[in-house]
Amino acid sequence: MNFLLLIVLVGILSTSCADDEKQAPKYSTPIAKGDVYLQEPFDSDDAIDSWTVSKAKKDDVDSEIAKYDGKWKVESPQENALPGDLGLVLKSKARHHAIAVPLDKPFVFDSKPFIVQYEVNFQTGIECGGAYMKLLTHTEDLNLEQFQDKTPYTIMFGPDKCGEDYKLHFIFRHKNPKTGEFEEKHAKKPTVDIKSYYTDKATHLYTLMLTEDNNFKIYIDHNEVNSGSLLTDFSPPVNPPKEIEDKDDKKPEDWDEREKIADPEASKPDDWDEDAPAKTADPDAEMPDGWLEDEPLYVDDPDAAKPEDWDDEMDGEWEAPKVDNPKCSEVAGCGTWEPPMISNPAYKGKWRPPMISNPNYKGIWKPRIIPNPDFFEDSQPFKMFPIGAVGFELWSMSEDILFDNIIITSDKQVSDEYAEKTWKMKKQVQAENEPGFVQGLLSATEERPWLWIIYVLVVGLPLVLLFTFCCSGGKKADPKKTDEATPDDPHDSEEEKEAEEGSQKDATESQGEEDGGDEVSTARSGEEEEEGGDGEKPVTKADLEKDEEDVDDDDSGPVRRSPRKRKPRVQD
Repeated sequence: MNFLLLIVLVGILSTSCADDEKQAPKYSTPIAKGDVYLQEPFDSDDAIDSWTVSKAKKDDVDSEIAKYDGKWKVESPQENALPGDLGLVLKSKARHHAIAVPLDKPFVFDSKPFIVQYEVNFQTGIECGGAYMKLLTHTEDLNLEQFQDKTPYTIMFGPDKCGEDYKLHFIFRHKNPKTGEFEEKHAKKPTVDIKSYYTDKATHLYTLMLTEDNNFKIYIDHNEVNSGSLLTDFSPPVNPPKEIEDKDDKKPEDWDEREKIADPEASKPDDWDEDAPAKTADPDAEMPDGWLEDEPLYVDDPDAAKPEDWDDEMDGEWEAPKVDNPKCSEVAGCGTWEPPMISNPAYKGKWRPPMISNPNYKGIWKPRIIPNPDFFEDSQPFKMFPIGAVGFELWSMSEDILFDNIIITSDKQVSDEYAEKTWKMKKQVQAENEPGFVQGLLSATEERPWLWIIYVLVVGLPLVLLFTFCCSGGKKADPKKTDEATPDDPHDSEEEKEAEEGSQKDATESQGEEDGGDEVSTARSGEEEEEGGDGEKPVTKADLEKDEEDVDDDDSGPVRRSPRKRKPRVQD
């Protein structure tokens, strides 16, 4: 027990010392170097001044909710904040929000990769709403004060959730080179479960990378969650099919799609009776003996009496209730006897002609395939429209959504190094501030009180058993359970005594012959021992040699024998 307490004490002291040694990482506003088009750490109170809050109104909605009147604020995270680290926070719920900032220089999709990366933290959880960003298309007339849902964008990327639908959008707008119309292309769904990123109230890092070979990769916290080709992994696909069904083609009136038809030459047989019933009375059945046809199944209850308050004028004529006819229980049956029904051997049902192969069958009709008049082939969908600004245009039923450390670059290493100076430090602080194992178990009981039962069974019961077996006093050993000789040892059996006396007799007789005539019998020695002679007798040489032989033969430990001493043998 003391040893276990020592281990626990050492563990507590070690944890305490480790906590004392923890030091919050020193944060400083990161500065990315390289080909960077935007870096926004929001690390100053006036950082929001470089952003433009939209003054636009949404079209086709009620005027009371058409305004983009949601509030934005730059402030510290609610939990696990680094000293000096601030972020852009969506402060209102059930409001439209729109805010944007121009890039330092437009990003042109030519021969270099495109990487956009930013942090999101659903600080109070997320019920229904998005945290995606829009990478607005660079145009000469781009007015961020009028930024709204219909403002042209090149890419939309980021998390979105409503109900139990957890999404990670990657949408890009593609222009049809023939019609000039834009169409949204939606990436396939992520290949992993992303629910935990929306529910743990932690800061997560979202990264999108496009490469000039028309491939894309999406990362959350540096873990790849989706990837594919801009040409094949989007819906609808970038390039339409080369051939399509002719929408003007019509099925001919004489087109017969019936594979089987009724035989037109078949006729109903003359003996086919369609009116024959499926069941008929058994002609071989006979009424059982003793059947009482004149007796009804039910009779008036002879014990029933008309109630005293029965009014014939009000209640009608009183009738006694019916009961089973007692006479019917003693015979085969009562009432009109009818033979049982059996399957009608003449029944054939409605006649139908047999089915045969249709000689005019042409198969299932389909419109003919023609070349697609709208076909085009864009082999480089990566070359999207230039990006001139970044914006958040959101509706959310949750508040306090934090955005931070936005960076747009053409070098993945630059974005990774930027994350090392920002998101990785936040992750370190979060890990250090997370509750320990025991605190986590206790916290879980706040929402699930029934967990206490599990804890008692899994933890408490084994501890009680351990304490019972390890700390209870042990019983004293029974000295009678050892091989050590004890006075008046009750374990000495009669057989052991007889064997011992026999060996002593043999040794005495042998020694008597060696000493030239010692003829003292064992029986006499026994009598002398019982009678108890006067005074002690002298010990002979034979007795000493006998004792030495006993010691030499005792190689296997103590011999179980009675400790009672034999008196020295009398020398004749």
